[in-house]
Amino acid sequence: MTSMNVSLPDQMKSWVEGRIDAGQYNNASEYVRDLIRKDQVETDKTLAFRAAIEIGRNSGIDNRSTEEIFTEAKVKAKNQ
Repeated sequence: MTSMNVSLPDQMKSWVEGRIDAGQYNNASEYVRDLIRKDQVETDKTLAFRAAIEIGRNSGIDNRSTEEIFTEAKVKAKNQ
């Protein structure tokens, strides 16, 4: 594993130390790794959401009413 130095304002340093003192993390490195993992998951979710939006935009306009769309969705959900 490689190491990296990070500069933090005093308030952020105190926050990290508080998380460690509360027993949520063993050390600052563990806390930072957890933040990075969470950021990676959120970034993946955001990218998937944006891709779904793009698919929707590219699919064109549907001539069905909202009621028809919901009825079809309910039937599909019921049959799964």
